[in-house]
Amino acid sequence: MWSAVAGAVVLLAVTVYYWMAVSRMIDKRLGGGEDRPMPRIFGRAFEITPGQVLTVSELRSRLNNVGYSERAKAELPGEFTTTATSLQIMTKPEAGTKPHLVKIDFSRGTGSVVTRIAPDKGKPIEKLTLESPMLAALASGERRRYVPLAMMPKRIINAVLSIEDQRFYDHPGVDVIGTLGALWRDLRGSKYLAGGSTLTQQIVKNTFLTPEKSAKRKIQEQFISLVMERRLSKDQILELYLNEVVLGQRGPFEIHGVAEASRIFFGVDLRNISIAQAATIAGVIQSPSRLSPFRNPERALERRNVVLKEMSDAKFITVEEKTKAQAEPIGVSARAMENEAPYFVDYVSQLVDDGYTGLLTKDAAVDVFTTLDVHLQRLAQEALAEGLADVDKQLLARKKKDIAQAAMVVANPRTGEILAMIGGRGYSQSQYNRAVTSRRQPGSTFKPFVYLAAFEKMAETGGKELTPSTIEIDEPTTWIDDQGKPYSPGNYQNEYDGPVTLRFALAHSRNIVAIKVAEQTGYDRVADLWKKIGEGSAAKPYPSIALGVFEASTLEMASAYTLFDNAGLVRPLRSITRITENGQDKKVKAEETRQVARPETTYLVTNMLRSVVNEGTGAAARTSGFVLDAAGKTGTTNDQRDAWFIGFTPDLLVAVWVGFDNNNPIGLTGAQAALPIWTAFMKRATAGRPDRAFDVPDGLVFVDIDKDTGKLATPGCPKTVREAFLAGTEPTDTCPIHR
Repeated sequence: MWSAVAGAVVLLAVTVYYWMAVSRMIDKRLGGGEDRPMPRIFGRAFEITPGQVLTVSELRSRLNNVGYSERAKAELPGEFTTTATSLQIMTKPEAGTKPHLVKIDFSRGTGSVVTRIAPDKGKPIEKLTLESPMLAALASGERRRYVPLAMMPKRIINAVLSIEDQRFYDHPGVDVIGTLGALWRDLRGSKYLAGGSTLTQQIVKNTFLTPEKSAKRKIQEQFISLVMERRLSKDQILELYLNEVVLGQRGPFEIHGVAEASRIFFGVDLRNISIAQAATIAGVIQSPSRLSPFRNPERALERRNVVLKEMSDAKFITVEEKTKAQAEPIGVSARAMENEAPYFVDYVSQLVDDGYTGLLTKDAAVDVFTTLDVHLQRLAQEALAEGLADVDKQLLARKKKDIAQAAMVVANPRTGEILAMIGGRGYSQSQYNRAVTSRRQPGSTFKPFVYLAAFEKMAETGGKELTPSTIEIDEPTTWIDDQGKPYSPGNYQNEYDGPVTLRFALAHSRNIVAIKVAEQTGYDRVADLWKKIGEGSAAKPYPSIALGVFEASTLEMASAYTLFDNAGLVRPLRSITRITENGQDKKVKAEETRQVARPETTYLVTNMLRSVVNEGTGAAARTSGFVLDAAGKTGTTNDQRDAWFIGFTPDLLVAVWVGFDNNNPIGLTGAQAALPIWTAFMKRATAGRPDRAFDVPDGLVFVDIDKDTGKLATPGCPKTVREAFLAGTEPTDTCPIHR
């Protein structure tokens, strides 16, 4: 008897010891089940102001980005309701402020604008700022976003419980009844069944134990699960599970948690998922790879319908809701991950790592607020995907087997803020960021800087020989290169126009004229100007400099082009606005601007670049329906290896590159491959915006010029242009042809 008592005491002591040891392990690893500190990256907050061009549907999309839910009546924080001409928002508590109902009114008809913003009880206000949308929470090899259980919709909770652990709130961590039921269904040959492991056991298995399958490991799993159920509440365990469960792989990242899955699978915030979408996510848990809705949509659909049946049987949804949801297609968004700006997130992460060593690996709450506009990012992604689909067709017709890649940078040229960034056709296939890392020859996109250097020389020396209306002869010409050998470049398709104005030559990208202008200006002056701009690799002072024979990234070229919107001031592009660590602001280094040219000479080039879009190599933008005043330049390098278009309005600058990673000739011009992407994006991004002219600096005069001769126009001249000149350099002779 005494030996039995002694044995029981020893067993109890061992059990207590291991119980306490496991309790400490759980507390240390899981921290009470709450969200553990993880660096997060946010996009720019969206501001709504009276007079702003905005539609109800666009604002609905913006609200979805930050987790607002559309309801019949907005009553709780984070809810909104719409009518044809208004939208009511119950704001979320932010920085200690209380939620309040705000009504936003819109004008009727085309060109919708915000007419009034007013709280439910109060005077109209001048601005309403939404929360910053989270782009990513940073963890090595993972994508996740932690959402408190109270913020999760019931349909996702019920979907998971119905298929994974219907007795979750009844068992102590180990469900004997559920295990026996699962075994019985397995013996009967059920194809899809709820596993015998509880949610608690699944957390334990994935967090504390190895994948080994043995009786010893199963006993450990059950013991730790019993301890966990005493250390954490049921709600804490469920919240932890829903935020930690692995739901597949997209590119290099494991998808953790139902909130991230909602974004990656369907492109919607978790609070706005449908019953069918919730069931799809819950169904994937059993086997994330085999049931992936991306790789195996048929299996995912079949599994989803099983989940819907379980939800109906458990009375979580009605039979009618089940039938309706089962009729829906799987409906995943193939580009949802791209819309979350993964290339931009990688770029910002690298900047933070370089500037704040170790900050992103600290056990601290680090938040990085950026300039990215998630709405424009999605518009850019759509335009690039459509453009590359068209490029693929063109390459197929030419029997080219290489896969075209692309890069795109969208920025506000006045502030230097990066609004969107795409580094390739698909992040899940390649994480190489071509917008930042890949340096290619800019080709003819460099020509505007050749003309800028020429006009700068005229302003400095008082010369008059090079103006926008100067005539140069476009004809086959030979120069001597840096090796002392003859250099005889040609125009595209060997077309030559004879006497042309500099405006015409730039608009139609004439190589010969560009080199002649560089020669008269001085190749060293052109190289020095590019050195002052401070982007890309050094340009060597030889004839080929005029054709962009050096290397620069899409980001660097976009940064260089900011000077055309800033009166000769280069505003380096920036992505980070604010960084906080445990709620405390850290100093963010400000980018230094560089004044490299005069406002008046810069405007001359900007004004000439308008002809590229209106009648030159970029004129397809007009025939495709883009109407706002804009300027830009196509670019096509030697052997058509790179295709570019960089274009801008007074408020928006977009650089697009298309080519092959292996540097083989793509065989397409900038107008054929890059311009359509730029045009598609700009049409969507500027829809409804009023037209705005480029600012004109002092020191210029405008006169009407005959397009053919570059002389003062007469009443008989059939083709004229209102040309800008540095004061004193305008022509004094009238057109001799059309008197």
